[in-house]
Amino acid sequence: MSIFLTSIQSVLAIVLMIAVGYYGQQKGWFDEKFSGSLSKLIMKIALPASIFMAMMKYFNPTKLATLSMGVIYTVISILVGYVVAWIFVRVVKVPRGRRGLMMTAINGANTVFIGMPLNVALFGQISVPYLLTYYIVNTVIIWTLGVWVIAGDDPTVDRDGGSKANFDWHHLIPTPLWGFIIALPFIYIPGWENGLMKLTFATTALTDIGALVTPLSLIYIGIMLKRFGILNMRFDGNVICTLLGRFVISPIIMAIIIFCGLHIGVHMNDVFQQTLIIQAATPSLAVLPILANTYHGDVKFATNIVVSTSVLFIVVVPIIMVIQNL
Repeated sequence: MSIFLTSIQSVLAIVLMIAVGYYGQQKGWFDEKFSGSLSKLIMKIALPASIFMAMMKYFNPTKLATLSMGVIYTVISILVGYVVAWIFVRVVKVPRGRRGLMMTAINGANTVFIGMPLNVALFGQISVPYLLTYYIVNTVIIWTLGVWVIAGDDPTVDRDGGSKANFDWHHLIPTPLWGFIIALPFIYIPGWENGLMKLTFATTALTDIGALVTPLSLIYIGIMLKRFGILNMRFDGNVICTLLGRFVISPIIMAIIIFCGLHIGVHMNDVFQQTLIIQAATPSLAVLPILANTYHGDVKFATNIVVSTSVLFIVVVPIIMVIQNL
């Protein structure tokens, strides 16, 4: 029960910060440009600073090597998830324009705006590097395989003619990952880390800027939820199946892979395991409606998935935390 209550309190803290953004948007405090500016502040400044300081504080070369197993588990989990989703959309005859979106929604996580603050609330800053492994893999797969799957489902393109995804390779190394990349020399080159830590003005500034990620991300989510409209959620058969895939099938696949790894002698600490499973059940990626619009998919369906998963994760996370600790 204590684990359940801890999870509930962590989620409620998140909900309160989301409510600030929702209330402010409802009152008209934020104009159309504000959310875009807020997103840029989080993605281009606060998140790289947070990742950089987390790497400096919690990791050394030996610890960093342990991340490789998390990368492997995440790759396998997402690829298996795509195979399962591909079979499913054909068995239940999901219409074109929704197939690719459903497959990507089931396997693509909103790791930054919800995954990061959620993980920090549940496990603390020490979990950030573990979350980063999921974020890296998820980002690369979404902007390669995910985009290709959605583009291939474009209903305006003749099936025999096919369609080609226009990849933006900048997405493979988004700004937040530079926090990780820049931290590597300080971790691997002797003396650099100690030298940096003596510059207290720099470390204090980076730490404080990084601390903005959680509240600003959740305020941003609140703004978006108000704009999308919570009351506009519709739960047809395709939406329900996508929710089950995101909140049930995806974390189960990850849990099975971790379980198999443990039984062949590959060990991971508890926080790492729980981080990967929780990230496998976070809401669907926020850019899904943008991808739907780009490739002529069902934009309303994509928006509905983003809104519904962003709302329902409040119920899902405590349940997963309890199951993990049985």
